Amino acid sequence: MKDDCVECPELSGKTIRTLRVYKDTRNGTEIQIDLIDGTSFSCSLSHEPTVKATLFKGGVGTPQIIRDYEV
Repeated sequence: MKDDCVECPELSGKTIRTLRVYKDTRNGTEIQIDLIDGTSFSCSLSHEPTVKATLFKGGVGTPQIIRDYEV
């Protein structure tokens, strides 16, 4: 199983001076945390687009799914 967590133990116990969230719809969202010891932490979050499609036969009742597609 892939590890989906990024742990930053160097930040443990530090005190936050300021926290800023910068929204950027093209490159993702950036979070910057400035700490009282003069260091800063920056994290960028982005979401890659996905494509999903379904071939189905409709009618009365629940549609019959013929095939699901995902890119």
